[in-house]
Amino acid sequence: MADTPVLTLYNTLTRSKEPFRPIDPDNVRMYVCGPTVYDFAHIGNARPVIVFDVLFRLLRHVYGENHVTYARNITDVDDKINARALRDFGAEIENGTLSLNEAIRRVTEKTANQFHADIAALGAMQPTHEPRATEFVQPRDDGKVDMITLILRLIERGHAYEANGEVLFDTRSMADYGDLSKRNLDEQQAGARVAVDAHKKNPGDFVLWKLSSPEEPGWDSPWGRGRPGWHIECSAMSAAYLGETFDIHGGGLDLIFPHHENEIAQSRCAHGTKVMSNVWMHNGFLQVEGRKMSKSEGNFYTISELLEEEKFGGRKWPGEVLRLAMLMTHYREPIDFSVKRLEEAERLLAKWPADGNAAEGRVDESVLAPLRDDLNTVAAIQALHALAQCANSDPLMLPIFAASAELLGVVPRKAEVSKALEDSIDTIIQLRLEMLKAKNFTEADKIRDDLAAKGVQLKDGKDPETGERVTTWEVKR
Repeated sequence: MADTPVLTLYNTLTRSKEPFRPIDPDNVRMYVCGPTVYDFAHIGNARPVIVFDVLFRLLRHVYGENHVTYARNITDVDDKINARALRDFGAEIENGTLSLNEAIRRVTEKTANQFHADIAALGAMQPTHEPRATEFVQPRDDGKVDMITLILRLIERGHAYEANGEVLFDTRSMADYGDLSKRNLDEQQAGARVAVDAHKKNPGDFVLWKLSSPEEPGWDSPWGRGRPGWHIECSAMSAAYLGETFDIHGGGLDLIFPHHENEIAQSRCAHGTKVMSNVWMHNGFLQVEGRKMSKSEGNFYTISELLEEEKFGGRKWPGEVLRLAMLMTHYREPIDFSVKRLEEAERLLAKWPADGNAAEGRVDESVLAPLRDDLNTVAAIQALHALAQCANSDPLMLPIFAASAELLGVVPRKAEVSKALEDSIDTIIQLRLEMLKAKNFTEADKIRDDLAAKGVQLKDGKDPETGERVTTWEVKR
């Protein structure tokens, strides 16, 4: 392999930016927590998908396409999923035509398929592996790591115990529990999402296995018919495909505690390793128009709604616009997802050429360098825009721009102008010329930008005989 460029990543575990040194450069391994498919994915779910898709592309570029393994799970066992199955298929379950587990599968198949369609529209590549939690509960024929075997191992090693129909992880059994979130056990007694129950040895102990009622999905286990806790799922699936220790674990900032903290505890104690993942990366929170996104606030949007419906800003938004808008903020910073930001991304895309062949080009160092510096997509996009300006005037730069844009996954699409718009362009151009004559430059610029967003580029010139302004147009994205 050619000389490997230096890559630095911010590690939440050490709270510092560090040179990235893979365990095995021939097999760089990354795990990212995927969706819980009880409902359609919202725009906040899109951020880690996009962020770690860029990292996946970068790792493939640096180490080779066949030397990176990316696993992203699907959580298809969850109390919200159970509730959705009972809501949508309660009558069929009641009359016996459908079992609860079958109803749950129908719910999760629909939502998982929608998730895949949504993220494909956002330009995300498929991960190498996409395990479903329900397929890793019990011991498997292929011998891959499963949840029940992991729990048995934790009990054998003195890190877990049975109480009141549950199996719980004993947080006091791990000397450095809390190292990722920097929270000690005493601080966690009233911590977020920590249930304090009488049957726990310690307030911070968390569930590995819980019994299921007849109305809940369940699997046979040494502790009775039940279902796994949330955290043990990722410990099993990451080990199944990446090994006991791997390179990078990613997810949203909200997962640091308790989810990722508890993943570390389970995995390290079950396998007897010093670390679970060498690098922990977390993307920042997302707000919508300056407010926390929630259904009660009326600002909750699914990815499919943004793509297919006119709910946000009174229009639909192309997937490449949504993706670019996300990447215009550094992944570790909070992002304000707004109509203004989307319009800005759309205007930028309208200025980029869409006719370059990435296969004939190479990624320009001006784009690659900031990405190698803790995935600085903000600086990379600025460099990409400069390349676009060069490519617009020099066709020899088109393949370089295309290859660089592909690394970010923001390749602009050629615009398709509708016949209705094409028929009205001359009238719109005449209106703009009248605005310019009246020195109403703000409105004239708005007309130009609106057409650019629809893939129509205006070109101003002068009539050689009269000297008057003449405007022509072409389709260009």
